[in-house]
Amino acid sequence: MSVREKAVAAREDLAGRDGVLVAFSGGVDSSVVAALAHDALGDDAVACTAKSETLPDAELGGASEVAEEIGIRHEVVEFSELDSQEFVKNDGERCYHCRTMRLSAMFDAARELGIETVCDGTNAADPGGGHRPGLRAVEELNAYSPLLEHGITKEGVREIAREYDLSVSEKPSMACLSSRIPTGLEVTEERLTRVEKAETLLRTWGFEQFRVRDHDGLARIEVAPDELERALDPDFARAAREHLSDIGFEHVTLDLEGYRTGSVSPGEGGGDDLDLGAEYPTPED
Repeated sequence: MSVREKAVAAREDLAGRDGVLVAFSGGVDSSVVAALAHDALGDDAVACTAKSETLPDAELGGASEVAEEIGIRHEVVEFSELDSQEFVKNDGERCYHCRTMRLSAMFDAARELGIETVCDGTNAADPGGGHRPGLRAVEELNAYSPLLEHGITKEGVREIAREYDLSVSEKPSMACLSSRIPTGLEVTEERLTRVEKAETLLRTWGFEQFRVRDHDGLARIEVAPDELERALDPDFARAAREHLSDIGFEHVTLDLEGYRTGSVSPGEGGGDDLDLGAEYPTPED
């Protein structure tokens, strides 16, 4: 079955429901689910984003923009993972506790709207992606995953996103801010805030795929291999050291292996046009 046929089947499946609420991060997976749901159900489909300390403000703003692109109603609910000591202690089940709280907030919002079905963006490749405790929360809460149900992998998701002309069709995956903190080190608002500020700087400076890992005050910057040469620019090194120190990091390092998922806790714009003499300003408040 082609990706297009799978998308049609998923859309028809959604059309058979009275209404759906999509757990919506604004990433490509949940955006495709939202587009399919809106296509199938119109005003009976709602996208809902959970705002918390682990969601960067830029991501919340981006989610609102993508929802507007799609034309789907967009709701925002607020909660705090930091209210849960199980989450804060940051053991190997952190993602399970986070996903449970986040999806529970979605089900609460759906009940208030009189909607029975909550959808998420789990795709068909996710279950084979290593240690994924968050998927257990999806199963336990009985959220519906149309991409998984119809065998649509990440590659297929991007193909569908291009068909819908979504601006996020090539957007890199974006894990929550707590993923930057090593397992066993408590998740605190202070650590989440300085990671978000540091990553805002890298985004402002034009990097596209990156993470700033917080090792208890030591910043470990990871950038994509094709952007590594830019990060080795002495001007960038100076700016990163100065500005990340101002943010609250005691030491600033560059990981020469580059960006890769799960590196904080093992087991878990184009650079060609860069002007090496360019300044690296602090983003405006």
